[in-house]
Amino acid sequence: MKKIYTASFIYFLLAMAGGVFYREFTKIFNFTGITTLSYVHVHFLVLGTFLFLLLLVLAKNFSILDSKWFSRFFIVYNIGLPVMVGMFILRGILQVTGSGITSGMNGMIAGIGGVSHILLFVALCMMFASIKQAIKEAK
Repeated sequence: MKKIYTASFIYFLLAMAGGVFYREFTKIFNFTGITTLSYVHVHFLVLGTFLFLLLLVLAKNFSILDSKWFSRFFIVYNIGLPVMVGMFILRGILQVTGSGITSGMNGMIAGIGGVSHILLFVALCMMFASIKQAIKEAK
């Protein structure tokens, strides 16, 4: 349970840092348009902090930590989420600074972001499998 709490707290700190970075970085460049940097805060807060806090409650009431699926979920999810948000940050910095990028670079950012979304999908399926297994064992 300690690792779930630690993950939640780390994502909370990253969410707060992401929000401050978005606000200050756009202020430095006098940027008033739309940028993917605005997604960093909410994604780390909801998909990181709140999800792991919810899992902490489930771990307290059910034995989800004993499932083979949960350890796999934890690893895959904690790879996928930071990579996804990292692509938000990269694209957002390029948007704010007005840096022109090649179509290849644009495709690479989109591709890596897409792979990270697939990783999150797979990880969340593993999470649901571990919850289902824990509920079955609780009966």
